[in-house]
Amino acid sequence: MKFLFYEVDVDSNDRISVTLDKQANVKIMNSTNFQNYKKGKSYRFHSGLAKVSSLIIKPPRKGHRYVVINLGGYSGRVKASVKILKG
Repeated sequence: MKFLFYEVDVDSNDRISVTLDKQANVKIMNSTNFQNYKKGKSYRFHSGLAKVSSLIIKPPRKGHRYVVINLGGYSGRVKASVKILKG
């Protein structure tokens, strides 16, 4: 399984800005769910398929989060950048 991931710390009023060079899955999850994701176990996440090159996501809760980007099993590569927009 190939994926990109970014670790971020967000407050309750922050937003996560994600820029992509192509359509991809963007998933925001906590540490436990990220570990499950890497192990191929059941996990929970916020967000989903991004069909636009730039999106802004409000995280469900404050704290340490993982922003995971993948192509859903399709071949290819995606370039991405992630930054926090302070509330």
